[in-house]
Amino acid sequence: MKPQIFALLTAIAWGVGGYFEKRGLHLGNLPPQLGIALRTAVALVILGLASAPHWKSLTQAPARALVYMILGGGVLAGSIGMLCFYTALKGAPLTKVMPIAFTSPLFGALLAVMIGGEPLTARTLVGMTLTIGGIIVLTAG
Repeated sequence: MKPQIFALLTAIAWGVGGYFEKRGLHLGNLPPQLGIALRTAVALVILGLASAPHWKSLTQAPARALVYMILGGGVLAGSIGMLCFYTALKGAPLTKVMPIAFTSPLFGALLAVMIGGEPLTARTLVGMTLTIGGIIVLTAG
């Protein structure tokens, strides 16, 4: 399957999941920290099972790769980012939270160009500009 299909499936899963997460937080009057802990606990079980055949590759990975995964994925995106996302979900309409929260690809693309050496094409620049414009339209007063 093409990577673009997986990216679209990601967007669907995160968008639909965000809707249900917001509903759950409000219906249960749950604090955002508990919501993200429940999400993470369930994800840990499912992802642990899905990744089990690959666990031995951890011993072959360089320490630097693991540090990137732990700090970038576990601390920054997985903990800090999700705590902020759940706090936003609890306090604002989904139609305001999701467009802002999902500017994350813009930050990833900027880092890929500025640090990762990926080319900045006219098409990428136009797409990023349109994304920002759409976010402004959706979230402006």
